[in-house]
Amino acid sequence: MAIVGVIGGSGLYQIEGIEDVKEVVVTTPFGDPSDVYFTGKLEGTEVVFLPRHGRGHRISPSEINYRANIYGMKKLGVEAILSVSACGSLRKKYKPMDFVIPDQFLDRTHKGRQDTFFTDGIVAHVAFADPISKEIADILDGSAKSLGIKAHRGGTYVNMEGPQFSTKAESNLYRSWDMDIIGMTNLTEAKLAREAEISYATLAAVTDYDCWHPDHDSVTVEMIINNLTNNVENAKKILKAAIPQVGKLTKFSASDALKFAIITSRDKITAKKKKELDVIIGKYFKQS
Repeated sequence: MAIVGVIGGSGLYQIEGIEDVKEVVVTTPFGDPSDVYFTGKLEGTEVVFLPRHGRGHRISPSEINYRANIYGMKKLGVEAILSVSACGSLRKKYKPMDFVIPDQFLDRTHKGRQDTFFTDGIVAHVAFADPISKEIADILDGSAKSLGIKAHRGGTYVNMEGPQFSTKAESNLYRSWDMDIIGMTNLTEAKLAREAEISYATLAAVTDYDCWHPDHDSVTVEMIINNLTNNVENAKKILKAAIPQVGKLTKFSASDALKFAIITSRDKITAKKKKELDVIIGKYFKQS
């Protein structure tokens, strides 16, 4: 069975039914991940969980070590990642307490994030036209619907820099572009997961309408936190249903993403770089 990774907020690993939970420290060539990894089993499926902001929400979206987080997942044998995150809604139909399973991303970060493993003497260009893995998104969507939880399939997630929220001008601009939801983390994760040949999908929990909404001024921090807390409980239910199904998959769309992507001449890649990236590229260098 496949090992399933979950990236999300603190507490998601406390899903009812997960057994034999352990803390695992993982070292990477890219520095420290956000926290320790939590491993366990859910109905026979091995699960690896990582709180992306660290326990206690200590790390800003701009400061997350995304490369270390995804590398650690790969090192632990993860083949699929279910990413759970809060988001703002840019559409009336996506209401607070709903979930959205997007199929596209739009990058509005400041390019300060390290979003590739292929630097310093090695270049790879992975296909990324479809950043979300359909096989996982299908399971997330079906799991939510089977539980009677409102989930919307498809749409575009705007990945803003943060940590500040949008101005009204920005929010209205994204709406004019027909964007659907907005968050601060998932695109970078998706890029690195694809490079690591890990299939990836987002379960986005709507906590509020972004500041474009005419009732925005009546939204309080207390309301947002309450929505977030309730969404976490629903996210746990969806994950509990989805993880065993993902674990039973025998084929993943990202599993050979690097097959034709590494364009650097093999004799130009240093032994040091090959060793550093062995967890990710090793299978392509067995004869090197």
